[in-house]
Amino acid sequence: MSRKSPQNPLFDAQPFNRYPQWLLNKLRPQAISLIQRVHAWVETECIPAEQIMKAQVAQSRWETPELMRQLRQKAKSQGLWNLFLPDHFKESPGLTNLEYSCCAEIMGRTYWAAQTMNCHAPETGNIELLAKYCNDAQKKKWLKPLMDGDFSSAYSMTEPDRASSDATNIACRATREGDEYVINGRKLYGNVKWNADMKVYILMACSDPENPDPWRRHTMLLVPSDSKGLTMKRNLTIMGYDHAPEGHGEYVYENVRVPKENVILGEGRAFEIAQGRLGPGRIHHCMRLIGQCERAYELALLRCKDPRKLPRGKYIGDFDSNIERLATMRLEIDAMRLVVLNAADTMDSLGNKAGRYVIAQSKILVPEMAAKIVDECMQLYGGQGLTQHTPLPEIWTYARFVRVADGPDAAHRHQVGRDQLKGFETTRKRHLAYADKARELRKHWAFSGELEDGEFAWDYIPPSGPKL
Repeated sequence: MSRKSPQNPLFDAQPFNRYPQWLLNKLRPQAISLIQRVHAWVETECIPAEQIMKAQVAQSRWETPELMRQLRQKAKSQGLWNLFLPDHFKESPGLTNLEYSCCAEIMGRTYWAAQTMNCHAPETGNIELLAKYCNDAQKKKWLKPLMDGDFSSAYSMTEPDRASSDATNIACRATREGDEYVINGRKLYGNVKWNADMKVYILMACSDPENPDPWRRHTMLLVPSDSKGLTMKRNLTIMGYDHAPEGHGEYVYENVRVPKENVILGEGRAFEIAQGRLGPGRIHHCMRLIGQCERAYELALLRCKDPRKLPRGKYIGDFDSNIERLATMRLEIDAMRLVVLNAADTMDSLGNKAGRYVIAQSKILVPEMAAKIVDECMQLYGGQGLTQHTPLPEIWTYARFVRVADGPDAAHRHQVGRDQLKGFETTRKRHLAYADKARELRKHWAFSGELEDGEFAWDYIPPSGPKL
């Protein structure tokens, strides 16, 4: 995409030259400056440091690398910190969801860049959760250190023995005994406690299994990582990657005791909290994926004009099939961006609840399409595309696991499809109006002919059935 902008010459260059005009019109000067600074940070401080980061992780897999610590301090000192924070935080940079989406895309160009700015999952969702639902004492103990980057947190929800697409099945028990809750159960995926920076788990557990309302049976609690009885059995690899030094643990809670003061918001209110946590985080995931796709696409362009790779004496990019492949990928990346930007703008205008459809639309479409695009880039590289020769396998893996990070596609599609079916009666009435108007037109034009086989008729309109 190329444009000449008399308003702002910056818009002719990255990252702004990929944004639609309607978005450029909405960017405030302070947001433009911050997006520029994030872009410069990722381009000069993060991407060139990828090899060093990998080497330091390899030396001590479950310790935060010294390079990461230094980058976090530097980013913090430059004001590139907690950029995702909504404007009700005094520390917030004041970005809208739409403006932050631009930053999140840039952060996605390398997997860990967001962490250098304390804008990574699960921290973003957990910080917003604690800010929205915790009391002052809990905020002082847990929220402020997270915002300052003093330690990290995890979300402990999914269970190995329950259907993850229906959280009402969560069976891990939190039983009240005096001034404490006693927790027993198994959990998957919370960041590993092997990393000493991991200090607290936000746990969703069943506290009132007999409650007739399944949405009021569960409670969220803050569980310190060093709690007696909390055991990490192993790290779970994702498509073969261990994702050190954060990882994905498998946990057993065996008579873990936490004080009643660690309950968030109140007993039985876990689903209220969970729903309040999800919207922005899903958008952040999707925008980072678009950044990953842009990085993969650049690698594909480099491959297509590599003079060392000349099958049949031609550049790989000179073959018509690859020219079309590049065109298709470009269009798909731009389309994904529009979907997510629309979701962010809807959330800004109408709120997270009103944006439920567009959030789900982003969550369903973007990870699947991103994995497809990265796969095409891998095809252009041939066998090398499957190795550590490029970041492509890791980018593809990230896209694939994000498809289930906030629930499997089928669960989101089910919700979207069910919402669409609610429009049946409105649609039926509109088509009945077509039929009524058609009858009037037949009378007006004195048309009494019989319909031929296969001609359009109105008898496809069903009656309004009973509610099931």
